[in-house]
Amino acid sequence: MFDFHNDKKRYFEMQAQNARSYIVPFVEKHMVITPGMRVLEIGCAGAGVLKAFTEKGCITVGVELDEPRLVLAREFMKEELEQGRISFVSKDIYKVDIEQELKGRFDIVILKDVIEHIHNQEKLIGWMKGLLNPAGVIFFGFPPWQMPFGGHQQIMTNKLLSKLPYFHLLPMAAYKGLLKFFKQDVHLLQRLKKRESA
Repeated sequence: MFDFHNDKKRYFEMQAQNARSYIVPFVEKHMVITPGMRVLEIGCAGAGVLKAFTEKGCITVGVELDEPRLVLAREFMKEELEQGRISFVSKDIYKVDIEQELKGRFDIVILKDVIEHIHNQEKLIGWMKGLLNPAGVIFFGFPPWQMPFGGHQQIMTNKLLSKLPYFHLLPMAAYKGLLKFFKQDVHLLQRLKKRESA
């Protein structure tokens, strides 16, 4: 049950297939995706989503705060990286230099299951306009909070909690108590719960 989170290559392939089946077609309802278009993913993790866009001939950039995730992304996207079809930046998105590090603006900006991790969300939408070309689009994908494992159980170090469905829907006091009892990162998970259940 959700053991694919531990199999990083399998998870990468699932993300790529999800992007091929749902994200690319959704974006194509609003614009034709053509080779050479520039695509940015904020919070790209292993870059599975970007794989679907490189397959369509896009030039892609992944920004990821967690450098160990980019180690996997570079491995999974080695060929695309060598061909200059993808690049990665390990940095807080607000601190990235658009011209120097991202090499300019984008036709498509993607945030898939990452919005709840970004600080200063109040300024995010307006700030992202600076990342877009004039006819550019932003795709937001929100994590399914109400699903059995929508509480980021996959990041929990306790094996019991990582397989316990729906407990993220408990009232905050009970949720926080359970996290403390099992010695989990209360601050991070409490913050995610507040953002996602708002």
